[in-house]
Amino acid sequence: MKTLDITQKLRKELEKELKPDRFDHTLGVAYTSASLAMVHGANVEKALIAGFLHDCAKCLSHEEQLKICEKNNIELTDVERRNHSLLHAKAGIYIASTKYEIRDREILDAIRYHTTGRENMSLLEKIVYIADFIEPNRKPLDDMNIIRQEAFSDIDKCLAHILYNSIVYLRTIGKECDDTTMKAYEFYKKYYK
Repeated sequence: MKTLDITQKLRKELEKELKPDRFDHTLGVAYTSASLAMVHGANVEKALIAGFLHDCAKCLSHEEQLKICEKNNIELTDVERRNHSLLHAKAGIYIASTKYEIRDREILDAIRYHTTGRENMSLLEKIVYIADFIEPNRKPLDDMNIIRQEAFSDIDKCLAHILYNSIVYLRTIGKECDDTTMKAYEFYKKYYK
C-alpha cells in the first residue's frame, strides 16, 4: 500500500474514533512530524504514521488502557498505572500493532516514548515527542516560540528544553514525574543552556 493510501486510511479511521479536538491535535502532530522529518532527514512516511497513531489509545478510559496492558503483559510503572496521560502510550503500541497492523519497531517506539521521552532517543522518537508538544493546535506554553524555532534548527536542544519545561511544570502543579522522563532529561541536558 502506498504512503498516501495508508495515511488517508488512518486519517479516516481516526476521525471516526477520536473526539474532534483530539483528532485536530492528531492531524497537527502528524503533519508537524512530517515537516520535522523533512528538515532533519528522517523517513517522512514513518513520521506521518507515528504522528497519526501517537494518541490512538487516548480515547479509551484509564481502566480500558490498564486492561490492555495487563492482558498483554505490558510492563507498567506505578506512575503509569496512576496517570492516564502516560498510560495511553503503552496501550497505544498494542492498538497500533493489532488494530492498525503496524509492525515497524521504530514507529511503535515513537508511539511508546512520545509522552516520556527516554535516554538516547532515535530521530523518529525525538520528532514525534517534539511534534506532540509544538503542533499548531497546542495551547502555547512557556517558551513555545523559542521551542518551535529550536525544533527546526537544533533538535537535541529543543528536546532538552521541552524535557526541562515539562519537569518544572509537573513540579509546579504537584504532579509526579516518570523516571523515564527524568533519565531522558539527564541524558539530554547538556544540549540545553
